[in-house]
Amino acid sequence: MKSVSLLATSSSRLLQFSQARRINPFAVTQTSPLSTALLPAASQDRFRANRSPRKLEPVTRRQNLSDNATEGRPWKDVMVEPSPDGLLISLDGKPVRTPHTKVPLPIPFTKPLLAVAVALEWDSMTSAQQALQPHHIPATSIAARGYDLLLEDAAAASSAPPPAHERTVAPSSKNMREDIIKTVLRYLDTDTLLCWTPPAKDTTEPSLRDKQVAVAEPLISYLTSSIWAGANLKPGLSDGSIFPAQQSPETRRVVQGWLSGLKAWELVGLERAVLAGKSLVVGARLICEWGESYADVRKAKGTPRGKRFGIKEAAEACSLEVAWQTKKWGEVEDTHDVEKEDLKRQFGNAILVMQGS
Repeated sequence: MKSVSLLATSSSRLLQFSQARRINPFAVTQTSPLSTALLPAASQDRFRANRSPRKLEPVTRRQNLSDNATEGRPWKDVMVEPSPDGLLISLDGKPVRTPHTKVPLPIPFTKPLLAVAVALEWDSMTSAQQALQPHHIPATSIAARGYDLLLEDAAAASSAPPPAHERTVAPSSKNMREDIIKTVLRYLDTDTLLCWTPPAKDTTEPSLRDKQVAVAEPLISYLTSSIWAGANLKPGLSDGSIFPAQQSPETRRVVQGWLSGLKAWELVGLERAVLAGKSLVVGARLICEWGESYADVRKAKGTPRGKRFGIKEAAEACSLEVAWQTKKWGEVEDTHDVEKEDLKRQFGNAILVMQGS
C-alpha cells in the first residue's frame, strides 16, 4: 500500500493519506449465534455448537409464541368460576391458591373486575416460572394479600379459630394489619404531596411550588372535610430545610383511627397505592373515590360524571416534580416513560382491589 506523508505548516501534526482500495466482500456461508439475535423472537432459531467450532447445528425452539402460547406452561384453560366463597380462577379445573396460606383464592362477588384481571394474568403467561415473578402477577399478589388480611381479621374477631386446612393465616404475617398501618403512617410526614419546593425568586411565571400547592390543597380539603375531620395537614418541608416536619399528634391520631377502621380489601389497596406513589394523601383520595365502603361519601360530595379522581390524576399528582424537570431538561428514554406506566399500573391494581359493584 502506497502512503503519502505531509507535514502541516500551520501546526506540527503529521498527516498520512493512503490510496483507496476496492473492498471485495466474501460470500456469507455460515450463520453465527450473534446474527440470530437480530431476528424476531417468533422466528428466532437457537444454535448449538458441536465439538468442531466451525460446525453449527440448528435447534428447533421448544416454544413458539406465534403458534402456541400455552405450550410452555402446564395449564391450557383459564376460567373464572363461581363458588360459595366467591369467584375462583381455575387452571384446567384447579383453583389458583394464595402463596402463603396455600388455600384457594376466592375473589368477592362484588369485585368481578379484579377476578378478570387475575385470570388475564394467568392466561397471558407462557411458562410456570413467570408465576414466581412479581411483575407478572401484580393483581394476583394484591388479591392474595387482601384475602390473607381478611382471614386474619376473621380469626381475630372470632373466638373459635377456623379449621387449619382451609382457614390458615400466613405464619409470617401474624400482625398484618398492624404492619400495614405502621408502614403507611411513615409516609404521613414525608408525603409527596406535602413536600413543596421553596418559593421561586422569579415570580413572572408559575413556579413548581405554585403547581404543587394548587394540586395538594384541593385534595387536603377533600380529605379533612370527609374522612379526616380534625386533622390539620401541614407542608412536610419548611423553607430551606431538608428535614421533614412531623405532623401534629392530633393529626396522626385521626389518620391512624381512620386506617384502623378500613376493611381488609381497602387497606391492602391503600398500601399498594401509598408504596407506589409515596403519598398517603393520594391513596386516601383513591379510597374515597373508588372504595366499596365509601359510596355515601361520593354521594355527599357529588363528584361530576367524568371528573373522578382516577389513575391518571393520581399518577400526575405524585409525579409533579418529575414532570416539571423532564419538561425542562428532557426525558430519559426507557426510564422516565417506564416508571410513568408502571406507576399507572400500580394505581390501577389498587383501584381494582378497592372498588366493588
